[in-house]
Amino acid sequence: MIYSHDYEQVPSNIKAEHSQTQQDGVHVTWSDQHVSFHPWNWVKSMAPSHRQEGVNAAPSKAPGWSANSWDEWAEARETDYKDVMDKNGTGMAKLTAAIYHYGLGFVKNTPVSPEATEELLERIGPVRNTHYGGFYDFVPDLAKADTAYTNIALGAHTDTTYFTEPTGLQAFHMLSHIPPPGETNDALGGESLLCDGFYAAEKLREKHPEYFKTLCEVKIPWHASGNEDVAIAPDATYPVIETESGLDGPIRRIRWNNSDRGVVPLEAGFDVVDRWYAAARELDSIIKSKESECWFQLQPGTVLVFDNWRILHGRAEFKGLRRMCGAYINRDDFVSRWKLSNYDRADVILHNMWQHR
Repeated sequence: MIYSHDYEQVPSNIKAEHSQTQQDGVHVTWSDQHVSFHPWNWVKSMAPSHRQEGVNAAPSKAPGWSANSWDEWAEARETDYKDVMDKNGTGMAKLTAAIYHYGLGFVKNTPVSPEATEELLERIGPVRNTHYGGFYDFVPDLAKADTAYTNIALGAHTDTTYFTEPTGLQAFHMLSHIPPPGETNDALGGESLLCDGFYAAEKLREKHPEYFKTLCEVKIPWHASGNEDVAIAPDATYPVIETESGLDGPIRRIRWNNSDRGVVPLEAGFDVVDRWYAAARELDSIIKSKESECWFQLQPGTVLVFDNWRILHGRAEFKGLRRMCGAYINRDDFVSRWKLSNYDRADVILHNMWQHR
């Protein structure tokens, strides 16, 4: 009897009539006379004992990093633009591995132009279009009805919490920063802020497991309503913290943005509302701690690409005229590029039949 890929028995009317083995695989003639060929590496992959190689055995995501360990993996997160753009090189593998395992990567020596930046990001995956457009190239503009388009300070947050599937990757490239007339570059401000949401959530789970449980279980509304022609909300309410498998499982995704968050539903009960806000305050204090905050100054020529499901970003207030460009990229497109850059395509195809990372 032939079995399907999930070990359920195939219906009797689809039995194979005979098979012919060869050195590199097996030919099967089916009852409708269709002949299929299955390489031995594919046949072997059907057995659970053979699913521990290649992409199946890829290192898991780093559990979290803090400001104290920021310098320890500097080499791993920096890749040269030419290496990334070389289709036959290892630059893309290194960049995507850094993003997958640590949540971010820097591409150094990138030409200081929106065209070069967009070409770089398109090598990772298609740019995601939103109500703000696709690839963005902007200076402060209050008409956008979003604080990102101002020069005020922004606390650590994730973007697009109001989408059913928040954007997977986000990228920034500062093209220029011109000081106000009569001032120098010494006090322009605008330093970038990054915080590992996985680290913050793990600290919360360690210190206050009951708060961690609350932020995993209580689902709240998210929305984008700043523009007159936009009123976006996800298909359902979602919690701040999502895990892979129950409360003890690895963290999968963080949604954290006060500007996009609705209120905790009162029907949940006042005790739940009180508990949620207490948990949110504790997580907020962890995120804003010196241990969690990593500050640095973006420079023209360096592109920052980070996992928006994991990394919270923000900035300090700045003076002058700053021009930024960048884009969003879907999670699935990024994961595909990471796999195909770091592992053999045939192994990736087999892996995808069994599980999704």
